[in-house]
Amino acid sequence: MSKNTINVSDNEQDFSLNELLLRGRVSAPAETKELPSGDKVVEFRLIITREKRAGVDTLDIAAWSAKARRFAMNLKADEWIEVSGSIHRRFWKSANGVASRWQVEAIEIARI
Repeated sequence: MSKNTINVSDNEQDFSLNELLLRGRVSAPAETKELPSGDKVVEFRLIITREKRAGVDTLDIAAWSAKARRFAMNLKADEWIEVSGSIHRRFWKSANGVASRWQVEAIEIARI
């Protein structure tokens, strides 16, 4: 069995994979947030040009590990970077009930 294969039952295997590699420009300096749990996360946005210059996508990036948080805090607007990580849907309680959003969790960040 490969490292990405999970036995779900005797008759079924799960071939899920949540790995991504993004390259783009930083939209603005990163910000540190402290969560109610006391955990810290550094967040920033990455601007990625679509194929044939048909617009851009702006993705929310979160750095949770101490190493990724330190690196993210030194990023400057319009700097080109590469982010490897995975995508997650985050849930929290808001004034209107449960809210959610998709977010990229950066495992590694590098300047290019």
